[in-house]
Amino acid sequence: MKALVFDRKVARFVAANAVGSLLPGRGAKVGPLELDDVDPPALPAEGWVRLAPRLAGICGSDLATVDGASSRYFEHIVSFPFVLGHEVVADVVETDEAPADLAGTRVVLEPVLGCMTRGIDPLCPACARGDLGGCERIAFGTLEPGLQTGFCCDTGGGWAQELVAHPSQLHVVPEGWSDEAAVMVEPTACGIHAALAAGVQEGHRVAVLGAGTIGLTVVAALARWTQPETVIVAARYAHQKTLARELGADQVVDPGQWKRAIRLATGSLAWGDGEPGQLTGGADVVIDCVGSSASIAEALAVVKPKGRIVVAGMPADVSLDLTGLWHREVQLVGAYAYGIEQVSGRDEPVRTFELAFELVEVADLGRLVTAAYPLVSYPDALTHAAEAGPRGAVKIAFDLHAKKRSAR
Repeated sequence: MKALVFDRKVARFVAANAVGSLLPGRGAKVGPLELDDVDPPALPAEGWVRLAPRLAGICGSDLATVDGASSRYFEHIVSFPFVLGHEVVADVVETDEAPADLAGTRVVLEPVLGCMTRGIDPLCPACARGDLGGCERIAFGTLEPGLQTGFCCDTGGGWAQELVAHPSQLHVVPEGWSDEAAVMVEPTACGIHAALAAGVQEGHRVAVLGAGTIGLTVVAALARWTQPETVIVAARYAHQKTLARELGADQVVDPGQWKRAIRLATGSLAWGDGEPGQLTGGADVVIDCVGSSASIAEALAVVKPKGRIVVAGMPADVSLDLTGLWHREVQLVGAYAYGIEQVSGRDEPVRTFELAFELVEVADLGRLVTAAYPLVSYPDALTHAAEAGPRGAVKIAFDLHAKKRSAR
């Protein structure tokens, strides 16, 4: 089968980092990522199934990997060679091993490889309560290390004609849904998890930095399940601004005007260099959907004392002054993946993926998928994904069935 394989090739990784740091997405042309003919992955254990992907999205962590910019933190929780791709809508291949109720169905993959998929019994405390994002055993069990499908050599990934999955990872796609809507479920779950991790209370003033896929899904989740006084979004491009407003933002401004908008909304004063510098008050909650040194520093400058910053964008190595975190007693919270959520108005916790299916439908998030490319066009696809903002795009995907559907 055809697959985009990422191997441990240090010289190529260095080359990808050099090229990708100057031209994001171009690391695909010189790095360890190669389109190859490989054998389909073996079924790791009884009960596992084979999947034939339809669409597989490209996310920020994928781009960081391809461009050689991912953190060395991941070295011990991935296994080579791996096939990227964890945002996946696929068909369950009809084989003798496939359960009768799944064979031939269209499913969305929940890619986190927790204790159940790894054959670990008893489950770790996080997996026992359904919080797969907090699994403590991602490098152990019957599978090779891998925090998710798409970073584990045993499972394969969505950027291929076939991969394998445990039935507990699969969610049946509702009838009538487009593949574009289905492939948005996983990234939407990430946005929901970040929005709910913020602990937004009625009357809070919330600031969101970044309006790519995660930023837009965060805004949609805030609008559906929280009651803030105002949501102020920093968006760089015209289509991002339009979508942010449609999905529920109260105010959308250029990144350079974001601090000023928060200062005015909160009645804060300001001190220090820059415009407007460090705010004396600030937003109750800041959700950083970029994940860079600059974005976290900016979040610290606009959050109020004892406020909360949620880092939803994946940071790598960052360097920043944390004095304000200490002095103003700010909470800095990471938001990785998904698990279970406590939502106002619901008596019992609910899986993030269940909420994601709901939000994709009511907010029509399938429209965020701008273009889909065949695997053979992977350099173009990855460049398009890296340049999504200036090219008027949001989500770029691989189409495993056919030629490129559309592109801008």
